[in-house]
Amino acid sequence: MTASSASPYAAPAPLAARRRAWLTDLPLLLVAVFWGGSYLAAKGITTSHTVVAVLVLRFALVVPVLVAAGWRGLRALTGAQWRGAALLGGILAGIFLLETYGVVHTSATNAGLIISLTMIFTPLAEAAVTRTIPRALGSAQAGGTPISRGFLGAAALSVTGVVLLTQGAGFTAPSSGDVLILLAAVARTAHVLAMARIKAVRSADSLSLTTVQLGTAVLVFAVLAAAGGGVTPWAAALEFGPREWAGLIFLSVFCTLFAFFVQMWAVRRTSPSRVSLLLGTEPLWAALAGVALAGDRPGVLGLAGAVLVLGGTAWGRRGADAQ
Repeated sequence: MTASSASPYAAPAPLAARRRAWLTDLPLLLVAVFWGGSYLAAKGITTSHTVVAVLVLRFALVVPVLVAAGWRGLRALTGAQWRGAALLGGILAGIFLLETYGVVHTSATNAGLIISLTMIFTPLAEAAVTRTIPRALGSAQAGGTPISRGFLGAAALSVTGVVLLTQGAGFTAPSSGDVLILLAAVARTAHVLAMARIKAVRSADSLSLTTVQLGTAVLVFAVLAAAGGGVTPWAAALEFGPREWAGLIFLSVFCTLFAFFVQMWAVRRTSPSRVSLLLGTEPLWAALAGVALAGDRPGVLGLAGAVLVLGGTAWGRRGADAQ
């Protein structure tokens, strides 16, 4: 059909483009919502004695599906790629252990907001590794792209927000859960930097890389479960009722499998910056889930801290994208 004979009822090109963008954005936004709800789900099915057992169950349900979907890519990996991905999987296991133990001992709201500091820590850590911070502060001795003063201001705003967030009931020592989630944010930063600096994994396809990482993490959890003498995955599964199984399936299917495949699909249809922007709304959904479903009451200081964290990370993300 030529342009002159096009139907007068056809959608204008800009409108059609917006509709296509929305069809891509909606699944990504759902991933952010699911991730925001994952802290509450993990808190609901996990105790300090069942953390490792639940992690084994969560990822043991996922890895076989990933292996089946990407078997050909796994066979094509080189030895160096296997070793690099396994190293990243060890770091990933540490992240999940810190996050899950942390969420057991703090609120879902705090967990979701504190972990968002990864978006601030990562550019700062990358700048430190590449020695660009001195130039950012006015020195000409360092090379690379400097961190702007605006980004450093966003980082300070976010850190101030976390301090207020963890002091909703008055200024006391942060809970052990808050500290563990903060360490998880640091570990996430280390994972991102390692992924960027391990040359062998750069050429590996994302499905194979993720499969090896999660498989390594499951092995770590299984070894810890066998050596720890605590609740075994089998015993934990037998104790689960419908509510616990629903939470586990939510974490495995929606927060892991669905999230991974949506990211793979979306990054081919839109820009990485847009993907990052939409997934970066995770802490907002975590806070909403904690307040609406778990009855979290952060208090005036906590609410002020939440606003500062959300504002600081959004400001920092825009600043990082503009570098």
